[in-house]
Amino acid sequence: MALFSQAPQSICLLRLSAIGDCCHAIALVQAIQRQWPQTRITWITGKIEAQLLQLLPDVEVIVFNKAAGIRGYLDLWKQLRGRRFDVLLHMQAALRASLASLGIRATHRLGFERERAKDGQWLFTNHKVAATGEHVVEGFMGFGQALGLTDFTPNWELPIPAEAEQWAAPYAEYQPLLLICPAASKAYKNWTAEGYAALADHARDKGMQVILIGSPAQQERDLAEKICNLTDNIADNLVGQTSLPQLLALIKVARLLVAPDTGPTHMATLVNTPVLGLYAHHNPRRTGPYRCRDYVVSVYDEALLAETGKRAEQVPWRTRVKDPDAMQRISTAMVEIQFDRIIHDFNLLQDPS
Repeated sequence: MALFSQAPQSICLLRLSAIGDCCHAIALVQAIQRQWPQTRITWITGKIEAQLLQLLPDVEVIVFNKAAGIRGYLDLWKQLRGRRFDVLLHMQAALRASLASLGIRATHRLGFERERAKDGQWLFTNHKVAATGEHVVEGFMGFGQALGLTDFTPNWELPIPAEAEQWAAPYAEYQPLLLICPAASKAYKNWTAEGYAALADHARDKGMQVILIGSPAQQERDLAEKICNLTDNIADNLVGQTSLPQLLALIKVARLLVAPDTGPTHMATLVNTPVLGLYAHHNPRRTGPYRCRDYVVSVYDEALLAETGKRAEQVPWRTRVKDPDAMQRISTAMVEIQFDRIIHDFNLLQDPS
């Protein structure tokens, strides 16, 4: 039974990381705003993620500094002192998030059902939420169903600051523009430099301009440099050179993004840019680009079978393939076949004007 038949006055959402999961959760926030525009929403999140979430209209964003240790918890609880919410949406099954929740006063504390509530999250909530589907987005939208939303269909509309759009405007001339985000924060999720270089050559043969994007992390810079050394078909290397708003604006002007399981994959969903995702360690039916799951290149099923002897439906929902070389099961031919398919189906080589 739904908790509310009319709008609650205040909701606190706790999701500290990561960028991709915060992108998924934006759909829930905007569904709440559509049905209950007067409800005050406060989102507690990490420092990096806040760069993106602060673009949300009419949402208070409070930053939790996990790097500060116990001081980060104390600072958060000090900011929340004297406040009480109708609802806490505890949307991160991690111990650090549960500890942070101890300073959040709320009548109703919603968390994941037992199967998804790892690290003892169920101990910190008093309502357990069932997923509305297999994907993480649908798991998050289950919170909306539990609240009493009548329309919890995922949808995203995130305004981009004018200065970020101005920064990205020159790259709109690099058309048709393909962005390759070669690296994830965890190196085991990355495909090979040789594979990305071959894809850049293939895309250039199709007439596309190729730009590399990514974070300032050294392993991401190193991978991008290696790709550039293997091909002359990289128009620009912007790895480590963009803020999150700038990156979002750049993804919006691109025709296509190619990436492994990483944040920009899901930022593309926010601005409706097609995504070709590369997956081996996580089930793309659960974590893939929400609107382009039919176009992923996935070796998850075969890697899982090789590692465990089991199929996806026989293992727990969040089971990860642990083989550090699993992404090397993806061949260049597999990626090029899906690449050709997605540019055909979305008419990505055509002038949109």
